[in-house]
Amino acid sequence: MIKKIFLMIVSWIMVLIALFVLPSIVPERKFKEYNDEQLRQTALSRGMRSVPKNYDEYLNLIDNSKNPLTKEKVSLGKELFFDKTLSKNSDVSCSTCHMLTQGDRVDNHVLLKSLSKDSELTNCAACHQRDESGTDRLSTAVGTLGKQNPLHLNTMSVLNSSLAKYLTWNGEVYSVEEQAGLSIKSPFKMDMLPEEVNQRLRSNPKYVKQFNSAFKRGTSSSKQSVNYQNVKIALGTYVRTLLTRSAYDEFLDGDNDAISAEAKRGFASFINLGCKGCHTGIGVGGQVIKRFPLKGFTSIQDINFNFPFMSADNSFPFDNVGGFLGKDNDHYFRVPILRNVTKTSPYFHNGSVSKIREAVRIMGQNQIGINLSDVQIDEIVEFLRTLEGDIVDYSKDIKSNEDSL
Repeated sequence: MIKKIFLMIVSWIMVLIALFVLPSIVPERKFKEYNDEQLRQTALSRGMRSVPKNYDEYLNLIDNSKNPLTKEKVSLGKELFFDKTLSKNSDVSCSTCHMLTQGDRVDNHVLLKSLSKDSELTNCAACHQRDESGTDRLSTAVGTLGKQNPLHLNTMSVLNSSLAKYLTWNGEVYSVEEQAGLSIKSPFKMDMLPEEVNQRLRSNPKYVKQFNSAFKRGTSSSKQSVNYQNVKIALGTYVRTLLTRSAYDEFLDGDNDAISAEAKRGFASFINLGCKGCHTGIGVGGQVIKRFPLKGFTSIQDINFNFPFMSADNSFPFDNVGGFLGKDNDHYFRVPILRNVTKTSPYFHNGSVSKIREAVRIMGQNQIGINLSDVQIDEIVEFLRTLEGDIVDYSKDIKSNEDSL
């Protein structure tokens, strides 16, 4: 027995020695270096295109043959997006969880709730309520009557969401129109039945007129165009206009001075380390469903090596508040869109990580099996900051129903 214990101790000592010796005998990985044009072309060749400035290119990108873009539908969708009428207690709107400024007004119902002394919610919104983030900056969504998401799911940004192939954390929703309808019906979001939505909106003459105009029924008093299906369509139309452009887009379009040297190094690491394999496309994410965490790795800090620790435990690298396990309860999640990611903390499906640097470190360890150095993390974060963008105003070019006659 003593011999077995002795051999076990010796074995562990040898493993520890190997961990510390390996960095000196294993050659350091050499990554490709790029000049500006090579970096740009490498990104473009991997589908990392810019959000268009040109309206016709934008229309080709987001227009839906089942839901053609018109001024009337965009205007109606925007009105509905900020209207609390769509919630059971008329206390929340779409903009409550997907915060966007409307002139000088901010819908801060959730912010005020989160600041109450009884709240246990992580609250980044307290300092960032005017950030154009498209989310509420809370660890979990809060709906009508203060109901919290039972799985403690973090609100995804509505900005650039129409660029995604998959929506929601488990990737089981495929269009912004579908998502709008599900949010209205969800008992812990807006908690409205389609019949209730129809009844409320049909009682408002202004909405009757707007729906008839948006859905080509003139300005008659007919209320048939005011229905739940058209509510989803109008909201989806507005959401499709919420695309952002940033310094990242300017760089991809040819401006070498749009981003810093540090950000370029971070961009190169993003490509070389394989991050772009999942975070790709115009949205820099949202195109695939992937396992998370992919692997279990040691959490050794301040040691410059990467050594996978063989372990069958693929639990989350943070407290899984809410118990959500992704698609089919099998740790599969929609890869998040990274545009404006530095404005949408807290991170991961249940908002358990408050800092972007920590999120990057976790992704390095658990998805690509690398203990990123502090310098690498700083450079990648600087690259992510180049994805902070403003909503592009395409409104002046969107055609009205009258133009199509």
